[in-house]
Amino acid sequence: MKLLKDRLFIKGLIYDAVGMATMAIPLVGPFLDLLWAPFAARKMGEMYPGKKGKVASVLVFLEEILPGTDIIPTFTLMYFYTFVWGKNKQGDNRVIDVEIIE
Repeated sequence: MKLLKDRLFIKGLIYDAVGMATMAIPLVGPFLDLLWAPFAARKMGEMYPGKKGKVASVLVFLEEILPGTDIIPTFTLMYFYTFVWGKNKQGDNRVIDVEIIE
């Protein structure tokens, strides 16, 4: 599971970097976003299946298509939302009873 999480993080960083790089290309960059937005949305859906992935796909599409929003690291934020800030799964909070014998 850790390897999968690491790969998702690295892929997310790369996709965010590509999305931000289009801002650096004058005049052509906004037109590249027209191609990049649907691709990024599809990749987001593949990386995070289910309802969260669908919502994130729409958000990354809008973020890439709207001018001036390329600076937002959507893939990285989704990774943190899923694996760092997400709710604890059942079984993560275990209580261990310790008996002290004197």
